[in-house]
Amino acid sequence: MASLNPLGSNLDLRLAKHLLRRATFNFTKSQLNTFVGMSATDAVNSLTAASANSLTEPYDPLPTSAPDGFWTSSSELPNSFSGQGRKRVHVTAWWWHNAMQQVTLKHKLSFFLHTSFTVGKDSGVGGATYFFDHINLLDFYALGNLKTLAKKITLDNGMLDYLDNTQNNKNNPNENYAREYLELFTILKGEQIGNDNYTNYTEIDIQQAAKVFSGFKKRADRSDIDPDTNIPMGYINVNQHDPNNKTFSSAFGDLIITGKNTAPEIFEELDDFVEMVFAQPETAKAYCRKLYRYFVKSEWDEEVETDIITPLAQILIDNNYEILPVVTTLLSSEHFYDADDSDATDNIIGSIIKSPLQLFSEVCSMFELDYPDPTTDAYRYYVNFFLRFIHNIYFKAAGMELYNPDSVAGYPAYYQEPGFDRNWFSSNTLIGRYKLIESLIEGKNTITSGNIYTQLDAVNFVKNNINNASDPNLLITEIADLLYPESIDTDRINYFKSFLVDEGFPDYYWTGTWNQFINNGDDTTVKTRLNALVIAMVNAAEFQLM
Repeated sequence: MASLNPLGSNLDLRLAKHLLRRATFNFTKSQLNTFVGMSATDAVNSLTAASANSLTEPYDPLPTSAPDGFWTSSSELPNSFSGQGRKRVHVTAWWWHNAMQQVTLKHKLSFFLHTSFTVGKDSGVGGATYFFDHINLLDFYALGNLKTLAKKITLDNGMLDYLDNTQNNKNNPNENYAREYLELFTILKGEQIGNDNYTNYTEIDIQQAAKVFSGFKKRADRSDIDPDTNIPMGYINVNQHDPNNKTFSSAFGDLIITGKNTAPEIFEELDDFVEMVFAQPETAKAYCRKLYRYFVKSEWDEEVETDIITPLAQILIDNNYEILPVVTTLLSSEHFYDADDSDATDNIIGSIIKSPLQLFSEVCSMFELDYPDPTTDAYRYYVNFFLRFIHNIYFKAAGMELYNPDSVAGYPAYYQEPGFDRNWFSSNTLIGRYKLIESLIEGKNTITSGNIYTQLDAVNFVKNNINNASDPNLLITEIADLLYPESIDTDRINYFKSFLVDEGFPDYYWTGTWNQFINNGDDTTVKTRLNALVIAMVNAAEFQLM
């Protein structure tokens, strides 16, 4: 039986890896060592501490003659700055660097919220400053309340632009935001049961929701500040809001929301609408299914639906949509660690294909990549490393437009049947995935061309992290134990050993080569062989899974 009971045993290396991969974007050997021996509950709880970002805002080092610098806190209007597309990339670079500085659920959940309340940073969110505010809003509620975020997101300037609600007026209704709010952001459709009628709502409900949202406008100068978050927000144009009562269908109990005609009362009207949507049990189940797919597995059976999804939804309801009680219960459970059954065919550990974001982040953290410091070398970090290589080349080649999915539905890996996370792999994305580690090892862009201003030091990684580096079998086993969800067998060890020891030669040839490096510091030979080994092990099928 699928079980949400807390895992009874303490975490070993295998389970610690599983937790850190699923719950964070980064982990190192030292972090793994910290988690080994902890109970699952204590380990998960240690990931929930909120801490301030190491970078408070992004920096634009261009134009070189007079950098726009910290433009998001400038008193100038957001659209007065040039290079808006570049600046939106700098916002993602700011977010990613912060994610790499902390071992916490915050950033993994922040990205989960992006997949749930999707905007495309280059397809309608507006100026880079509004995108920065949007990401800050997701970060603010990453460890907080889904229902409250579902209210706040409606007044988010980026969302108002992205789904056209800033154009939604009482005499000229625009239903785009209302439709996606119900279909994608909250309760979801359910099965279609009639013309313009779904299990969870009808077309009439979309029309009424659009009336609730009418008159909500983007504030271009960001002068309206949300008192709860201290983040800029939109405003209500009372004259463009529909003041009439809104009558919803039987899907919502034929509820009538009384129309209002003052700004404070219109906020109350919004609250009434969101409370109505979140009072439906299907809304809680929709979020829990998304969380399950994000953290556990893309597909599940009726047993999991009954024993995992349904009780998680009740936990969400009982906690008034606070996200942490659900996530901590799930990530501490026997089910998450695949300890609630003896079926070897439904393994959860190693069952998800890593996104390009997860793959890149894990390589950088595990191998302790010394990329340019955004606080002391802003141009090389924001422009050379992240914009020109990671964002423009690697992510696109690997099939992921970071924070810019093809549609408001988001990334196909999180919603599109039957492939789900298998959508990350195709003939078009393989080269980008496999060339990443080669580029980092060589210190240059091998997908196209150019300097990337960082280089992964495989020799230093092995010297500092592998206890038995002189024994090729133990060296490979230790690296595999850090990189892969499961242990590898003798055949795989022998395959990887071919990158260290030429065919037909005994193991002591590597031992002598390594000891010679330790004694005289000449890493010429070990560097060549370890670079080849790391490329092979990162590009192996085992590393593509988590």
